[in-house]
Amino acid sequence: MDVVWIIVIGFIVGIIAKLLMPGKNEPKGFILTTILGIAGAFVATFLGQAIGIYEPGQFSGFFGKVIGAMVVIWLWARVFRKKAV
Repeated sequence: MDVVWIIVIGFIVGIIAKLLMPGKNEPKGFILTTILGIAGAFVATFLGQAIGIYEPGQFSGFFGKVIGAMVVIWLWARVFRKKAV
């Protein structure tokens, strides 16, 4: 059930992260943004729990997931940005 919860929260977090990080180099598609949000939620969940920032089920994990999604979206935009001709 934890994985399903991370996916659901990641979906919401991806949308929130996109709203907090608007820009022309950001991922454009709804599906891509939510997939990156889910990836960021997974990374933030496992990393945050591994280093002991928060425990499973704590609300502070939600903020960690938002930050994780923002980092993943930012990295995606930097790696796959279009180069000016």
